[in-house]
Amino acid sequence: MALRFTGGLRPARLWRVAHNNSRMTEPILVTENLTKDYGSFRALSTLTLSVSPGEVVGLLGPNGSGKSTALRIMLGFLKPTAGHASVGGFDCWFDSVETRKRVAYLPGELRLYDTMTGRRLVTFLAQLRGDTPGAEVDNLAQKLDIDIDRPLTQMSSGMKRKVALLAVLVPKVPLIILDEPTNTLDPTMRDELLDQLKAARDRGQAVLFSSHVLHEVEAVCDRVAVLRRGELVHVQEMSELREGRVVSARLTGQAPLTGPGGAELGVNTVTTDGRLQLTFRGPLPVLLDWLAKQPLADLVIEPQGLGPIYKKYHG
Repeated sequence: MALRFTGGLRPARLWRVAHNNSRMTEPILVTENLTKDYGSFRALSTLTLSVSPGEVVGLLGPNGSGKSTALRIMLGFLKPTAGHASVGGFDCWFDSVETRKRVAYLPGELRLYDTMTGRRLVTFLAQLRGDTPGAEVDNLAQKLDIDIDRPLTQMSSGMKRKVALLAVLVPKVPLIILDEPTNTLDPTMRDELLDQLKAARDRGQAVLFSSHVLHEVEAVCDRVAVLRRGELVHVQEMSELREGRVVSARLTGQAPLTGPGGAELGVNTVTTDGRLQLTFRGPLPVLLDWLAKQPLADLVIEPQGLGPIYKKYHG
């Protein structure tokens, strides 16, 4: 449901933890025709998007595609040129303080209080919300493999990012916003972060994060929004994409005229060197039964993935 208002206090929507992965129908984050101009340059154009509790949504695109601009407007750091954004029923610009009470945010470029230890920083930020973090701080610090009692001045950029992630993941706020969260993280910690985002989704929190790393987005997102030059050019339900399989096979005989289930094959399905290439969406036994009847020399079956979609818009 789209919200239409320009300012003033608005009643907060009720938010509760969703049990058993059930989702509320009411989105926690809504943007409508969100636009941002810098003089004659349009950094973001008419972005309409929503994120619901218990959902992970990825903003996908290269540098300069408008991802960070969109996130900063959603947090009330930038005033939109046109359109609006709201979190929990509060306008992100006019009610920016109420908006940020409901959001935990990780910026792409960190600026931390280096005079503090990791623990002091996490506690300080939690107290600004009126919270007192408990044992979950040490439990999560152990999973992220950081010594949170070490001063930040003695930490590498990767360790500082882990502390920032800790500060974002500990609060049980309705919405988590992350801007390129895996920057400077090693592969093991990237996997751990993705697991933490899945856990947040299971608790009923909404997650929105920007990235240009396809396999990370594929691993955790329920939906993906592709941006190009500030415009939303594609929205992909990942459940649909995960049902698809890309087939590549080398044939020793005549190419088939019809595909799995009797579907007609396209003119570009068989390459000039006799290689069969197609995308199939349907029950796996149907595909395997069809392949078993073909004159195969070798065969590769892979998940469909975001690669072809991303390449379509970004090359």
